[in-house]
Amino acid sequence: MMKPSEIQIGIFKGSQLRLARHYWGKTLGDIAEAIGRTRQYVSQLETGKGKLKLDDPLTGKLATLLKVAPAFFFKPVEVSLSEEQAHFRKLATTKACIRQKVLARGTLFDQLVDFIDTRVRLPELDFPDESGAETAEEIERVAERLRAHWGLGLGPISNMVRVVERAGAVVTFFQDASTEVDALSITSRRPVIVRNDAKKSPCRLRFDIAHELGHLVLHEGQVTGDRKTESEANRFASAFLIPRTTFLKAFPKRGSRLDWVGISKMKMDFQVSKAAILYRSKSLGIIDDQQYRGAIIYLKNQGESIDEKEDKFCCREEPETLKAALKILSQYHGVTHEGLADALGVTPGFLAEIVPEHCVFDAPASRPRLHLVK
Repeated sequence: MMKPSEIQIGIFKGSQLRLARHYWGKTLGDIAEAIGRTRQYVSQLETGKGKLKLDDPLTGKLATLLKVAPAFFFKPVEVSLSEEQAHFRKLATTKACIRQKVLARGTLFDQLVDFIDTRVRLPELDFPDESGAETAEEIERVAERLRAHWGLGLGPISNMVRVVERAGAVVTFFQDASTEVDALSITSRRPVIVRNDAKKSPCRLRFDIAHELGHLVLHEGQVTGDRKTESEANRFASAFLIPRTTFLKAFPKRGSRLDWVGISKMKMDFQVSKAAILYRSKSLGIIDDQQYRGAIIYLKNQGESIDEKEDKFCCREEPETLKAALKILSQYHGVTHEGLADALGVTPGFLAEIVPEHCVFDAPASRPRLHLVK
């Protein structure tokens, strides 16, 4: 990836203006008001009907407003992510402006990962394509096969983030954008899982990662977010976190009554929420619909409909690949947060929305298998 200073300046790229505008969640009217022009004028710039030069004062105004270098608008156009590449939970109810913001940030993050990939050897991609599976039984078997493929056995998974990152994905979050949507995954040259860090429950975050893994292996090239695909991803997540044979042996039940002490212990053993354990027990026919509804009402009455009392004893998993890769870039290539921003043609403040500045300097205690590309 070329630095702005290395770019051969050509014509103004309206698509780059649109990308930066969506990145910040701004409308055409927002831009027009900020630079003292009409909405129609900004629209013409984005569609290529309007032209600007690098040294035009208006180019500088746009760059300052959107926190990019003026040369950003003249870069060779990168391929932007499309909605078919992003698995949004509840697609129909996710506002278009939020989808555009996340896709824009995903596009810039994809360019960042591409920059890293040329200097740090990230884990090899290893996500089997299981897009033909649709029935509950087929999805159960996909989860079993994937566990076997990755050598995970049938017991508890100690770190769900590490599992997907060792298979070549990058887990991250996009500041305010990722708090406005549930976890989502992006299918690109290297899969990206964007999680919602506003969630307090470590167990729900683990389930979200498994849910997005389900989309990556089950729904490549499909538009998701409807009831069918979300149900399939949930089924996969449940089956992957606690395989069927293991669950049938481990689920505690005393006759027709639920063993809440045993369910609490099972939650701690597998780091899966009690609500998810109950749902899986219903899906596998261990309890019926009436027992399930009663159990969910009980959790709600206990104040555990979202956050559960054991959550404070569960470990919150953190992404490792990005931190480790940035540490290598810093130590062996001398690349700082400012250097990364310069390579992308943006400001440090722009970059901080997808890569917090401290990531460059704080390496995880147990980093993935990354190597310097010499």
